[in-house]
Formats: sequence, structure tokens, C-alpha cells
Amino acid sequence: MPGEAVTLQLGRYAGCVGAHWWGLQAAALRSPGEAGELRATALLRAGRDAQHTPRLVALELKGGVSALSAGGADPEAPVAWDGEVAACLERASAGGSAPRDAGARTEDASAEGKGSSGASVQGAAPAPARPAGPSGSSTQVWSDFLSVRLHPKSIYVIRQYMHDGECGCLEAFGQGERLLQDPSCLEELEDRLHFYVEECDYLQGFQVLCDLHDGFSGVGAKVTELLYDEYSGKGILTWGLTPVLSNVGDHQKNFYRLMNTALGIVHLSSHSSLFCPLSLSGSLGIRPQPPLAFPYINYDASLHYHSSAILAAALDTLTAPYRLCSSQGSMMHLAETLNFSGRKVVAAWASLPFPALRGCSLPDTLRAYQQDVPWKLLSSCREQKVSCCFAQSVVLRGVCKESHSSCPGKQPPSPLHACESTEQVLQHYLHTLFPGAFSTSHVLEQPCHTLPPYPQFFSPLLTRQGFLQDKPPSYSSAAVESIPVLAGLQSSPALRTLLRSLHQDLHQADVRRWPSFFSAGVEHEDFQEALQELRTLAQCYETGFEADESEDEADSD
Repeated sequence: MPGEAVTLQLGRYAGCVGAHWWGLQAAALRSPGEAGELRATALLRAGRDAQHTPRLVALELKGGVSALSAGGADPEAPVAWDGEVAACLERASAGGSAPRDAGARTEDASAEGKGSSGASVQGAAPAPARPAGPSGSSTQVWSDFLSVRLHPKSIYVIRQYMHDGECGCLEAFGQGERLLQDPSCLEELEDRLHFYVEECDYLQGFQVLCDLHDGFSGVGAKVTELLYDEYSGKGILTWGLTPVLSNVGDHQKNFYRLMNTALGIVHLSSHSSLFCPLSLSGSLGIRPQPPLAFPYINYDASLHYHSSAILAAALDTLTAPYRLCSSQGSMMHLAETLNFSGRKVVAAWASLPFPALRGCSLPDTLRAYQQDVPWKLLSSCREQKVSCCFAQSVVLRGVCKESHSSCPGKQPPSPLHACESTEQVLQHYLHTLFPGAFSTSHVLEQPCHTLPPYPQFFSPLLTRQGFLQDKPPSYSSAAVESIPVLAGLQSSPALRTLLRSLHQDLHQADVRRWPSFFSAGVEHEDFQEALQELRTLAQCYETGFEADESEDEADSD
């Protein structure tokens, strides 16, 4: 059976996604009657008091976390946390994290020294959070909606840079690279990694959640290079995260973001087994596109607390193949099914929640989406209707796995109804949509649990279990406690749009207008070489007609 994975969170938005993801793990552990299809020990370690803590190393900037050493540390470990313990008041900023009405506890001067934080206090159960609506009047750091305890080895605060403000920010790729060239910082990271790795019975690999849009892309480049060199043969699955963009009016920040993203994709993918960009932004390029809209989620795209919750639910489903109790598939196995022919970048898509009517069979549900697929691409590829792919891994969870075969002697209403199991139904559906693609799929009864502090931004059409109703109830409906999810990773020609547009935006721009970006540590020649690698990477996803088009463009350059 595949073993354990160690997770790294690099950056502010990665922390937001991670906080929700760990909350989903905790909610699944607390939910009675679970089928136990997913192994909690793949991501979590058990303490002496049977409390689970993430196998996590999180890098944050000064002021980026609340005083977790008081309430977020696992008391079983005597290791002293090296970060700061004073409570911090964070000023509100656009695109922040958790609104106060989400039940996240706020740090203030009166709370200092009392163990008040977003995590549980010295072994106590996490405080229940109130359901949150789609709006929020204030913002917090990600640790304020963290609902699990962390080991003291988890948080490493980078003191050279500030979490927020007009100066002292980690804003360029080169700054992030230089951080991991500092012997003291590198030693701290290696020490924390060794702590978790050495307690694993069998390490299958690393999950890296990394901000792409700022200097943490440079941190991630060095971290993945370190993992690649020191842990040869282990899987490295990297998720490049970008919040919904809000600084498109600031030309310098916009070009910094663009250059960080391009360099991050090239370097992170080169040292990872698999790399997947994740964002609810319509585009990562220079021209802004509206954020994704979901038919049954009413979220505020400017709130990190909301957008990161959607990505966390997708991530929890996408990573299921190497966390299954019933499968021997590992992280490396998942990567190898998707990354052949140099295609180490994959796109993610998800249906959140999967639009299933209560009591409606899976064949009936999927038959309604033979042309208009029910999912959204989460990798900023602009294209939403993907007509083909090279390979894919798909997970459907939260549906009943009873037999869907037709009654004996009766003609099935569709080929889907002729299938004998939910697994066959899903496989047939995927082969119909993507003929010729290599598809692996899994069907789980275990849903995605959306207990607080997960935001309650769902449509009133959903039942408590996340299934659709014909009309909203006349009474005030209860909170949505779980949802069915359909999600997949695809090696798809749609990625050409993302990679090619990034290359074109930067190839046509005069990057010499931003000398401060290069003074941070990136040589101009290295940047141009990375641009060429980005173009080569885009060509891996071309079909015949597109390859001819690229040759014409190369002749005109």
C-alpha cells in the first residue's frame, strides 16, 4: 500500500488553500458512518492523544500567521518553535482571507498570552465556527480559519520580508531563490523535512502548494530542486496557486506577477513529477478575464477565504488516487499516467458540487451532460469546453455505488444504463467524451465534508448532503454539510493556450522597463532562456494543425 506524503505550503495563498484542506481532513475524521475509503495517515500523523496533525512544513512571511505556538502546536513534541509568538493585528487588504462572520477568531491585544488563535488550544477540540455567508466585512490571515493543530516543526517564519505593506515584500522570483541560498534558511527547511521524513514508514513523496504570482515562485523553484536532488525516486506533485487577480491596474505589479508566473511554471515543472496550475482567475496573462462562476456556489472572488475553499475541495478530490485504502497507486504512479512525452504540466477541472438530484441515478445525471459538460477548468486556460485530451485521472465522490443495470428483459434507455457499476458508468462517459484518451477513474461513496470553518456559500437549492432540489425549501434550510464532487487532472491541448499566451505576453513586452525585477537576482539571459523553455513546453500540447501554426510563427520571429 502507498505510504505517507509530506506537504509543503509556500506563501500566503498556499496557506489559505492549505488551511481549508486540513479542515476538510478534520471534518472527514469527525463525520460518523464514513466508509473509510481514504487513508487519513497518508496526509496526517497521529499524536499521543489520538489528535491528528498535518505532516506539514509551511513557509510564511513576518506577520503572515497568528500566534500559533500557543494554540496550534501539538503538545506531544518538546521542540521549541522558532517563529514569533506575539499576536499581530493585520490591517484589512483587498482579497483577504476569512471574514469575521466565518467564526474565525480574531487576534487582538487582549488575546495575547491567552492562547487565542484559529487553531485548538493545547489538545482541546477546535471551537465550532458559525456558518458564513458569501460576504465578509474584514479579512484575516489564513491561520485564523485553521481548524486543526500543527506540530511545532510546521511553521517557519521568514523574517527578512513582511507579509503585507508597501515595502519589504517578497515580490520577485529572484528574491525567493536567494532565500533558499541562505545557509541558515536552508538548514531550517532541511531539518523540518528530515523530521517528518524520518518518522514515515514508507514515504511516497511530497505535495508542494506554492504561490505562483509573487516571490514564493522562486522559493518553490529552489524547494522542488532540493526535493528532486535529495529524495530521488519519490513523487513530487506541485500545485501552482494564484488568487483571483486584483492588481491589474498596477503595471509594475502586473508585470512582476506575469514574470513570476512564467518563471515559476518553467522551474517548478522541471523538478516536479507533475505540475498543475490552480486558480479561479479566467486568465493568468496580461489581459484580465472574469473569475470563474459556479452555478451552485455564491462566492466572493475577492476573498481569499472563499476562492481558496473551492480550490481546497478540488484538491482534496484530485489527490484521492494515492490516498485510497483499496488501491496501490502512488503519487509517482499518478504522475506517470499523465506526464508522458514531456507533458509534465496538467490542467485541473472540477464540478463543485456535482449536480446530482437526490434519488437520481448516475446514468440519468450524466446523460443530461453529454454535450454541455458540468465542470469548470481551474487552470486559467480560458477554454472551458475541452474537446480532447491525451490522458486524464478522474475522481467522482459522494455518490451511492449501487448497481445501475437495467431490469432484465428491458432495453436500457442509454449505453450508460447498460453498465453494471458506477465505475463502468463513469468510464463509459469519459470514453464517450474523450475517445482515444487514456483515462483512469475512481468512484467513492465518501463525499467532501464542508463543515465549518468551510464557508457556507452554497445555493439554497442544495440539500444538507449537497444534492439538488427542484426548488428552494419554503423554510430556512440547514447548512450544507457535504457535497458530491467530480474532479479530474488532464494532459490537454487546452494547456497550450495558457503556456503560449504567457510566452507571447512576455515576448512582446519590453521587460527591460523593470530593471528592479532583474536586480533581485534573475539574469536577463536566464529569463530569456526560461521564455524559450516555456514556448517549448507549450509545443508539447499541440495537435497537428497547431504544430503547423507554431512553425509559421517561428519563421516570423
